[in-house]
Amino acid sequence: MGLGAPRLAGARAVASSVNLDQADDESAMTARTRRLRDGVLNHQRSALAQAVTLVESTHPARRAQAQLLLTSLQRHVRAKEGQRARPTMRLGISGSPGVGKSTFIEAFGQHLLGSGLRLGVLTVDPSSTITGGSILGDKTRMPVLSAHPDAYVRPSPSSGSLGLSLPSSLAYLLWYRCSFRMIQLLARNTTDAIVLCEAFGADVVLVETVGVGQSEVAVADMVDMFILLLPPAGGDELQAAFDQNGVLHMLSNRQGIKRGIMEVSDLIIINKADGDLTQAAHRARVEHQNALHLMRRKSRNWDPEVVATSALEHRGISEVKDVIDSFYDAMMASGELMERRSNQYERWMWRHVQDDLMQRFHQHDGVKALLPEITRQMRERTMTPGVAAEHLIATFTA
Repeated sequence: MGLGAPRLAGARAVASSVNLDQADDESAMTARTRRLRDGVLNHQRSALAQAVTLVESTHPARRAQAQLLLTSLQRHVRAKEGQRARPTMRLGISGSPGVGKSTFIEAFGQHLLGSGLRLGVLTVDPSSTITGGSILGDKTRMPVLSAHPDAYVRPSPSSGSLGLSLPSSLAYLLWYRCSFRMIQLLARNTTDAIVLCEAFGADVVLVETVGVGQSEVAVADMVDMFILLLPPAGGDELQAAFDQNGVLHMLSNRQGIKRGIMEVSDLIIINKADGDLTQAAHRARVEHQNALHLMRRKSRNWDPEVVATSALEHRGISEVKDVIDSFYDAMMASGELMERRSNQYERWMWRHVQDDLMQRFHQHDGVKALLPEITRQMRERTMTPGVAAEHLIATFTA
């Protein structure tokens, strides 16, 4: 028997017991957690809000209860999947500040509610972790949705905020350069919140991001359909350019919309197609539709579309819903929707592993004791970063 056989046998034993008994989960839940679960399943917005707060907690005991809650609710969601014509729609919405995301979500949300659907709105805004404020603001931006009993609006969590009082330009710069780790944490909380919204009975979950950093990629990997909002642009705004490696980039001079953001988009909406901007918006729609033909397809079963809307005047909103319905029809009929979700679940799992391991690593007494000396030697260039990492990992795993 090889050296690793006992460890492998232990891993197999653990794997065989992973599917825990539901009764064990029930007995481990506190009375409060059971009340939250029952409240969420009974479509109580207050219970959903408290449940989202629970899953955002980093306290070990509360985190354990959050995992029990999520597991129980996931079972209920799974059991009801066969009773639904289609699963909950998970839609990501991005766009630079000022493009009219809040107005669009308010108008689109009212359209959905008018059709008898239940709605959840979540935001991923890492700017709140730097300043204690938020580029996206809070749910007062959507007063109608926030007050509706069948809608739930959750602003970006402020836990972990640095609370820095900085000029907006400096705060934005810090956020843009330092927010990748924060985005990962926000993304983890948001994926959990999506499960809670689905258990609440939401037919549509909208995940909004500020749209000017790495957050679009994170959001695109937690939703089924990624929607990019753009303002009207003049005929000469959209340009094609080749970089030094000969790779084609599509970009807008004024908005800085790069090819990468457009490539992850399943639907592009040219908003503010009203008043003097109506013609410019329709020109932009044609230009972006043509640009999409030059790009690599994200899906083998869906060609991204471009729609012009006026969220202010509620025009084009029903057309957006029709495109979304067509997207789900195509993706479900081909099986790609479930395949995409399965791949996302696996990536979410590894993000949880990375987050938890890094947290345990930084809290390890041996690592904390060794780190100052390791850092000193590395700064003095008597030790390479690779060797330093090996010492820290050896201490952590000893």
